Amino acid sequence: MSRISKEQVYHVANLARLEINDQEAEKFTKQLDDIINLAELLNEVDTSNIKPTSHVLNIQNVMREDVAEEGLPREEVLKNAPDHKDGQIRVPSIIE
Repeated sequence: MSRISKEQVYHVANLARLEINDQEAEKFTKQLDDIINLAELLNEVDTSNIKPTSHVLNIQNVMREDVAEEGLPREEVLKNAPDHKDGQIRVPSIIE
């Protein structure tokens, strides 16, 4: 018996603004049911002696020192701007 119905697949597709046909709904119903079955298999694994972790690898942030550097010359930056005036990049107005 499927744990997810075709109607639920249509509901999720609607929420995601996706148009799916009957054939796709059948396919996704089976695929999602397979995913649920796989996740339920993980419940059978004995994890009582496993220490909780947030990541499988021992990772720590390695930060470089924040050093101020001189930026590009204004003329160099303006070469790539499609429109500029008085040393500033011009963009279309978005606020009326």
